[in-house]
Amino acid sequence: MKRAPRFEPRPIPVDPKLAAREVAFQVVSDVFGEEKRGAQAAFDVRARRAELDGRDRGFAAEIAYGSIKWRRLIDYYLAPYLNERERPVTIAIAEVLRIGAYQLRFMSGVDDHAAVSETVNLAWKHGHKGTAGLVNAVLRRMIADGVPELVPETFKNQNDYFGTKYSMPSWIAGQYVASYPGVAEAAMAGVNLAPQHAIRVNGLRSDVATVRAELVARGIDVAQSPFVSESLVVDAGALGDDPNGRFSVQGEAAAMVVDLLGPKAGETILEMCSGRGNKTVQIAARLGGTGSLVCVEIDERKIRVLRETLERCDVVDARIVAGDARTAATDVSAHAVLLDAPCSGTGIIGRHPEARWRKAPSDGERLAIVQGELLRAAAARTLPGGRLTYSVCSSDVREGRAVVDAFLAGDSAFARAPLPERYASLERDGDVVVPAGVDGRDGFFIATLLRAA
Repeated sequence: MKRAPRFEPRPIPVDPKLAAREVAFQVVSDVFGEEKRGAQAAFDVRARRAELDGRDRGFAAEIAYGSIKWRRLIDYYLAPYLNERERPVTIAIAEVLRIGAYQLRFMSGVDDHAAVSETVNLAWKHGHKGTAGLVNAVLRRMIADGVPELVPETFKNQNDYFGTKYSMPSWIAGQYVASYPGVAEAAMAGVNLAPQHAIRVNGLRSDVATVRAELVARGIDVAQSPFVSESLVVDAGALGDDPNGRFSVQGEAAAMVVDLLGPKAGETILEMCSGRGNKTVQIAARLGGTGSLVCVEIDERKIRVLRETLERCDVVDARIVAGDARTAATDVSAHAVLLDAPCSGTGIIGRHPEARWRKAPSDGERLAIVQGELLRAAAARTLPGGRLTYSVCSSDVREGRAVVDAFLAGDSAFARAPLPERYASLERDGDVVVPAGVDGRDGFFIATLLRAA
């Protein structure tokens, strides 16, 4: 098997005035270069090599991630100053200009003169005297002209306007408009803000009251989820998994999936596409050491993490089956089946700045075929009178409502289950639709089905 090329970043300059911006430039170049590195992975390597202190590290991260996330709107701001050129600027200088424009248009507390001066230094390093002069001229004209207003009528259509304003592909903006009526623009704005940080308490190792009291004593603001009893929303983005397995970082919307499945003591539960085990632990905690839990996962790397997660969280009664969930564990008949299906992930683009630029309009159509096959396989393993919960972290109706409707049209034994009253605000035509970005949550579609007894 061919090995992936080893990632060897180029040296970082030691000039402290330039180092943070240089790291940001290198990260952006990594993300949009041939290797298409993930932003977080690229930043971790670059910042470590540059030996940035905490303050400069945070400054570099803001420029890097912001320049990636707001790329479309930044290019809109730069276009009037570059369109008149006979020859396009080089890729490197285009990235330098984006970094400079981001500082001027989006960052508060950055002196305009310093932003221009240090960005011009970047242009010298990655270009020459002429390109440094160009960068200087463009950024100074941007300061003089001020921030232009985006006028909807000047765009080809509504999706192009929203896509530019909130810096995402027009087709993703269109999905948000279609999937989140009444809150679509709030969702687009929300995915550009810091996402909600939540943890899920592991009832096998602790309880919500104890964990909450401990976090409050540490000066962390904690709020109880109005939907999921074991989920706490915390004002501490740096808070990670508890090393003793008492709680794990898990988005509130992701925890809703198991909550809607509603595992009960003594039941047999089948989890298809288990992944790294967050929902597995949540199911096991609800079973409380009773019943039976079977997990199916095809990815060997995820299975290794799953085993480690289960051990750390004191889950001892789960059986892991390696294989394709469509054909694996055919001997299992379960009271409740969870299918958190592989999807396009357009509901969680706020988690990774580069994610929106890595998606394709055809993803939903392609994935819906596999999702339908998985859903039918899940149904075959659901006992009469049992429950089946299907979820995707996607805003694409082709992966959500359409998959479930097509399944129900072909299998009269199943029907949508009544939703708990606490989900009334998220209910849409019998399913739960969590709008991406609203209240910082991830975007999810969740349908819970009942099989006739």
